[in-house]
Amino acid sequence: MKIFETHAHYDDERFDEDRDELISSMLSDTGELDYIVNVGASRQGCEASLALAAQYEKVYAAIGFHPEDIVRLKESDIEWLENMLGESKTRKIVALGEIGLDYYYVSDDADMAAAEKKQQREWFAAQMNVAYRTHMPVMIHSRDACQDTIDILKSNHGQETGGIIHCYSYSMEAARDFLNMGFSIGIGGVLTFKNARKLVEAAAYIPMDRIVLETDSPYMAPEPNRGKRNDSRNIKYVAEKLAQIKGLD
Repeated sequence: MKIFETHAHYDDERFDEDRDELISSMLSDTGELDYIVNVGASRQGCEASLALAAQYEKVYAAIGFHPEDIVRLKESDIEWLENMLGESKTRKIVALGEIGLDYYYVSDDADMAAAEKKQQREWFAAQMNVAYRTHMPVMIHSRDACQDTIDILKSNHGQETGGIIHCYSYSMEAARDFLNMGFSIGIGGVLTFKNARKLVEAAAYIPMDRIVLETDSPYMAPEPNRGKRNDSRNIKYVAEKLAQIKGLD
């Protein structure tokens, strides 16, 4: 059985030496994958994702600005994003992302942290409104920011856009909120980690038809390859762990 890889970053420099060989092999008739969505996280990453989608028949692009990249954002970048999404069919763009909130690395200084979080929320909301105007689903990055993510999605058309909560790491209860807004849940290599009890509980709860598999390559390699460069061939380990949790053969 071949698998649809819903979230990877093959534009990353860690693939510079074998990118074409790897992608071509995985998407060949004897390869492991049907399709790949390559996800941009910066202006440069978005442009690279569009180039990969143009180069490979079975690669599609998601474009958007990651919360860690927003310190460099300008209004002109948002205008560029909206213009690209207006050409989504010819450019093979399937989602706006990855966008969202990441409070993990905010400053230890309370005032600076508050300002950084506010800036993230503003750019997240701005991109959600672009998604709404262009009728695009979104790929959401959210770390240590669960309630703020839910609040912004609820107040900025999340129920209309729908999309995927990428690399899900929150509780079963939070999953219920995202599911009720119409989102699917992206599950990757973390599911195989020994300390992933909360995610295992959430995966058991989430209906199978609302789960999508991903690797987030080159990051987050699953067991038994944890700590190594990840690629989409490892998605089989995520699928096997999910099948075990769900009691499937």
